[in-house]
Amino acid sequence: MEINEDNLLTLAQYLQQTLSPDVSVRRPAEKFLEGVEINQNYPVLLLNLVHKPEIEMNIRVSGAIAFKNYIKRNWSTEEDQIDRIHMSDRSAVKNLIVTLMLNSPESIQKQLSDAISVIGKNDFPQKWPELITQMVENFATGDFNIINGILRTAHSLFKKYRYEFRSDELWSEIKFVLEKIAQPLTNLLVTTIELAKKHVNDTNASKIIYGSLGLICKVFYSLNYQDLPEFFEDNMQTWMSNFHTLLMTNIHDLESQNPEEAGVMEQLKSQVCDNIALYAQKYDEEFKPYLPMFVTDVWSLLIATGLEPKYDLLVSNALQFLSTVAERNHYRNLFEDDNVLSSICEKIVIPNMEFRVSDEELFEDNPEEYTRRDIEGSDVDTRRRAACDLVNTLSQNFETRIMEIFGQYLQVMLAKYSENPKQNWRSKDAALYLVTSLVSRGSTQKMGVTQTSQLVSIPQFFQQHIIPELEDTNVNELPVLKADAIKYVMIFRSVLPKEMVIATLPNIIKFMMSESAVVHTYAACTLEKILVMRDSNKFIVNGAQLEPLAGELLNNLFSILERPVSEENEYVMKAIMRTFSTLQERIMPFLEVAFPKLTAKLEMVAKNPSRPHFNHYLFEALSLAIKIVCKSNNSAVASFEAILFPIFQAILQQDIQEFIPYVFQLLSLLMEYSAPGKISEAYMVLLPCLLVPVLWERPANISPLVRLLSAFAVVASSEIVSQDKLAGFLGVFQKLIASKSNDHEGFHLLESLILHIPMEVLLPYHKQIFFLLFQRLSSSKTTKFVINIIVFFSLFAVQYSAKQLVSTIDTIQVQMFGMVLEKLFIAELQKVSGLVERKIVACGITKVLCECPELYGGQYQKYWAPLLQALISFFEMPTDNSTLPDDHFIEIDDTPTLHSSSAKLNFASNTKADPLQGVSDPRQYLAQSLVTLANSQQGLVPNLISTTNHQTQTTLQNYLAKFGLQIV
Repeated sequence: MEINEDNLLTLAQYLQQTLSPDVSVRRPAEKFLEGVEINQNYPVLLLNLVHKPEIEMNIRVSGAIAFKNYIKRNWSTEEDQIDRIHMSDRSAVKNLIVTLMLNSPESIQKQLSDAISVIGKNDFPQKWPELITQMVENFATGDFNIINGILRTAHSLFKKYRYEFRSDELWSEIKFVLEKIAQPLTNLLVTTIELAKKHVNDTNASKIIYGSLGLICKVFYSLNYQDLPEFFEDNMQTWMSNFHTLLMTNIHDLESQNPEEAGVMEQLKSQVCDNIALYAQKYDEEFKPYLPMFVTDVWSLLIATGLEPKYDLLVSNALQFLSTVAERNHYRNLFEDDNVLSSICEKIVIPNMEFRVSDEELFEDNPEEYTRRDIEGSDVDTRRRAACDLVNTLSQNFETRIMEIFGQYLQVMLAKYSENPKQNWRSKDAALYLVTSLVSRGSTQKMGVTQTSQLVSIPQFFQQHIIPELEDTNVNELPVLKADAIKYVMIFRSVLPKEMVIATLPNIIKFMMSESAVVHTYAACTLEKILVMRDSNKFIVNGAQLEPLAGELLNNLFSILERPVSEENEYVMKAIMRTFSTLQERIMPFLEVAFPKLTAKLEMVAKNPSRPHFNHYLFEALSLAIKIVCKSNNSAVASFEAILFPIFQAILQQDIQEFIPYVFQLLSLLMEYSAPGKISEAYMVLLPCLLVPVLWERPANISPLVRLLSAFAVVASSEIVSQDKLAGFLGVFQKLIASKSNDHEGFHLLESLILHIPMEVLLPYHKQIFFLLFQRLSSSKTTKFVINIIVFFSLFAVQYSAKQLVSTIDTIQVQMFGMVLEKLFIAELQKVSGLVERKIVACGITKVLCECPELYGGQYQKYWAPLLQALISFFEMPTDNSTLPDDHFIEIDDTPTLHSSSAKLNFASNTKADPLQGVSDPRQYLAQSLVTLANSQQGLVPNLISTTNHQTQTTLQNYLAKFGLQIV
């Protein structure tokens, strides 16, 4: 694509069409842009278009977003993948983007800043060292539009320091960054605060200046997160005195006038609280001189701050700072006074724990967000959660006194509720939060609270204050308290007696009929969590116990999905999935009603897949239904195919990328339950489409597609051969084996072919298969590949013969099998793990030792003793977890999507087939094989064994004795 006006105009037209609400206009435009993005100059054209002031702003912003997404998808490449960006474009983008970003309007600047951080994540500092210099140079411009662009980019670029694991490479990068930016950033802080004083009466200027200070504080947090840099330790006085100034500054005009949204000042103070909490937590020795000042600052701030939602993050971070300080033994004196503890309870904790009008609005109008915050512990910390954390910290350090002081408030709140429940329900709500905070001593996501304070009886409180709410027959009255009661069961499920937990099930099922989305969501979520609870490794609720409740339970769960507010409620679908899993074959009487509802839901969500978790659990539930029914009745496969094939066909034809990996897994499942040679003709019609390269370019498709092709090999091997499709399978194998990421999938497919395609059909391809394997081994010898090739060679020896293995390898190069023995079998055998894999390898090596004349009596005899020693070590020694130099670690994106391996269905999975089911103990197999060889070749085996080391001889004698065998 040339960079000219015509192409810019064309690009602008298509970008405008992508903004159309009409799907028939929008979709083709998106497809066009997808198609041309591999062309040279495409990203440079986009940047040129974004920078043209004469083009409409909405098209320029759309172009900036398209550019950012293009960079996200394509900038990072793995070494065995095609680079979709031309080298000249990479250089041009890096030369242009910083200047363009700094001179763009804010809406475009933000998109380009994000793109820079993506490029920086891959290229900075090694391939783009000049980036930081370009950024720092612009601090001196005095233009806050430019300065803020730089700070936004720096924040985006350095934010990764907050969560990356420590490594020498990371330290080197941070050191490089600090050398360039620490002093200029400090100078900028001081200059900007001086400017703020000068412009104190200019609201517009102050807004920009304090916005910059907020960004400076964010960058400071990232640069200080991993360790305390020497520069910032030396300049701590400058930073801390200015943080104090910022916490104490109140500019009324900069406070948000919207009670819901935080303004510049609230955001800035919130970040300052984050920064001082970081220092209090990680660098308390160096920070100690400043701590009393900040405790006073934060205390004053909390008492003066209102209850409006705009202050939520500020209050939350301020409370987290106090929690951090309270955790430290050497600051206990700040909290030991009973008056201080009472004051904390009365003035800070209780006000921030109360259920506000804004909370009630969120509960009613945005139940999904309420749930996300309340039971998922989302990243948006609420002031309630922060207040709970503070109470929890204090109750662990000053348990007896805190229980006395807060216990009094607790009694008052519960008494107030008893006087007038309908009017004073907020008091009980706060009391329940307070109890949870006071008594929790340890929890996990999987188990809920696992340890509690000895001073409060959880079961007793449950009996007195929770059961009355659960037994209320009016499921719609006081919904907040109903949600709290259900949540109490959820949180304390592991510490309540299991009989008590099981007894709540009928009530929890009843609350699924509540009109409140929060209540019926909590009910579904709690039920699911109870169904996965175990006691002595057994589920506390089994299918027999759940069966009497199953009719009402399934009816209520599916009823929720008919409500507009919960049509795609992931907790409900997860509960349906778990109910199927618990009931197993007992679900069959209910499937006549349930399965059509699931398929109708699938058809609905396929039109616009927007809830990845809901969709995943929906496919899991479908998998379970297929598995449970077909396991006991193979003939049911045809019924499932009749219902599902039209839906699957629509998904594949419309290329609904999110669902295609799931469809492949369900098709595999159906095929695996089909009788060999009796599969539906529809599968063979589909097969050519599965071999098309474009399908294999999407990472999420690869594993499900390999599984599906493997299923073809198992149940349709004769059709594959008769329709001349084997070459297509081997073409897929060749593509996969060349990739470090997917080579194991290539082996999976190859093993299926070896096990199920007749040997005489595969024989002409053996040499080429082995050649490709050795070619990849010589170019990139990773641990994973080495393990897989050892397993494959062993399977080949087991399935065909050890002689066939030797002769095939030696046709590639004379005496090559000697290198395989020395460099792979003997050197790397200990790396193999996995029960089936280890059995295959043990039996394959045994066959090589005992059924291969070239080894026990021919040109490779010198390797016999070392190979036996390696096999005995393989049996007796732990697995070797060391890695090889060619290993590379694939970066894991910090925002995983369903385009990754998360599309794997647990309930559709199949266990790895054991091709050696007749072998129960590989040690016995070795001993028997040696005896057989000894009987056929008199005197040979004792002589060979005598050349092994003493340890091997002793261990081998033990094997023979154990299995009652003798070598003569």
